[in-house]
Amino acid sequence: MDNYRVFGNPIKQSRSPFIHQQFALSTNQELDYQAQLVELDQFASTVKEFIAQGGKGANITVPFKEQALELADHLTERAKLAGAVNTLSFIDDKVYGDNTDGLGLVQDLLRHQVSLKQARILLLGAGGAAKGVILPLLEQQPTEIVIANRTVSKAEQLCQQFSALGHSNLSACGFNDVNEQAFDVIINATSASLSGNIPSIPNSCIDANTVCYDMVYASELTPFLQWATEQGTEKLIDGLGMLVGQAAESFSIWRGVKPQVEPVLEDLRTQMTK
Repeated sequence: MDNYRVFGNPIKQSRSPFIHQQFALSTNQELDYQAQLVELDQFASTVKEFIAQGGKGANITVPFKEQALELADHLTERAKLAGAVNTLSFIDDKVYGDNTDGLGLVQDLLRHQVSLKQARILLLGAGGAAKGVILPLLEQQPTEIVIANRTVSKAEQLCQQFSALGHSNLSACGFNDVNEQAFDVIINATSASLSGNIPSIPNSCIDANTVCYDMVYASELTPFLQWATEQGTEKLIDGLGMLVGQAAESFSIWRGVKPQVEPVLEDLRTQMTK
């Protein structure tokens, strides 16, 4: 039986084992997928030990995604641009790194019938979460992506990185300087919701037709989605679908079969409301 892991610290809260076990059942795949706590200074040695034991692949979560990038012998273009790896595959003594987070986000938006082509998108945050989703969003051909961040220089650096690849529809600004015209889609890639806060963006950038997406998920509305509700929009999506979607992409890379995300999403929602 093929063995897989999700490595992180902390890791107790991870839903990945449940997700991948459900994927395996639905696609008739035999595999063992477990969560493993890794000491902060032992990531590389833990991965190498797992490979030596015959491990086939691993998901990587905080705080090891950048270390996984350094560990990989081969990287996909989206992993290079994201500057982080969340999916490792071990083939013929080589380590292959990929980043499926952005695909998970885009596919979740499309699953909710959100039109991204020619859309005006506001991306809040310029950290690793934001960086990992820019290329998949650009591939959907939006009219523009505005990256807003507390430290404007970080957002500007991301714009420069992707502009060098020929993408001219990116711009940067501070939270308070967001264009007052309402956006089609606003994506919260900050960690503000985890601390009960929201980025200080003007209310005028959102209207009743704006789709608001928070990469964080919870059993109730996140602070960002609660703010969006107060501004009059009902088009609210949290990050649970992104979590399951990125896992489905990892599963497909490893097993060559794409599982359905909806049944697993329904199960997770039920668990979260109990």
